[in-house]
Amino acid sequence: MDRFLSMEVFVTAVESGSFTVSATLLKMTPSMISKHISALEKRLGTPLLQRTTRRQHLTEAGQAYYEQCKQIMVHVAAAEAGVEAMSSHPKGMLRVSASVWFGSLTLAPLACDYLKVYPEVNLQLSLTDRYVDIVDEGYDVAIRIGNLADSSLIARKLSMFEVAICASPDYLQQYGIPQTPEDLLQHQCLGFSNWHSQGGWKQISPYLNISSALRFESDNSQALRVAAVKGLGIILTPRALLKADIEAGRLIELLPDYTPTARPIHAVYPRNRQSQPKLTTFVDYLISAFSETA
Repeated sequence: MDRFLSMEVFVTAVESGSFTVSATLLKMTPSMISKHISALEKRLGTPLLQRTTRRQHLTEAGQAYYEQCKQIMVHVAAAEAGVEAMSSHPKGMLRVSASVWFGSLTLAPLACDYLKVYPEVNLQLSLTDRYVDIVDEGYDVAIRIGNLADSSLIARKLSMFEVAICASPDYLQQYGIPQTPEDLLQHQCLGFSNWHSQGGWKQISPYLNISSALRFESDNSQALRVAAVKGLGIILTPRALLKADIEAGRLIELLPDYTPTARPIHAVYPRNRQSQPKLTTFVDYLISAFSETA
């Protein structure tokens, strides 16, 4: 078997956590995924993965081998990028990372439009609310929200990220309208669990501590939006997610004087990939699309 392909299969299996998911991503059968990993284990003379019916775990040797394989794949990608840069038109696989709400609501439609313009580009969009190391994990570009820490990555501003504080008319009729952040302590609030590290409701006031008394909490913004529309409580979430509900009157904006300040949205990517036509055209396309809607 092709040793490099087997290494790619192994890395994909580790990161996806499933032979079935890996098979879908690589357009193989699960049995072929298993054969590639078995071939590596036979060549190396040691198990790399321990599998049960529910989970798979890296062995100590597997962890070390995985880290080395990742580095090899990064170097190969850089070499291919140098060759691709000599091409006059975009082509090849573009791997993009974004948060769940932004990726599904805003980025996915723009990515589809981009692919129609550039038919030789294939795009893999990964949506997660965890921090992604795009170099170590092999992404070409990531969409980041908020002020960026100093790094070696190139950052290009796309737009501004705004949030809104809202509740349904039914909820407000039953519980009243809060006038200050402190009033929220007497209300039912909804919590986005992935925002705890960014302050959560303390974005409104550093003295507001309601995290232990949240009426409903989820790591999915859409689930919270549904809860707010159904009158379960007050929501703090991206304005773009609530725009249609606000315009239709299903949600009413609250506390406008206390809404957190808008933060920038950037596309970030490694410097060694900035000459890739598929990457530069994609980022330019996003900048253009956002400028038209500003």
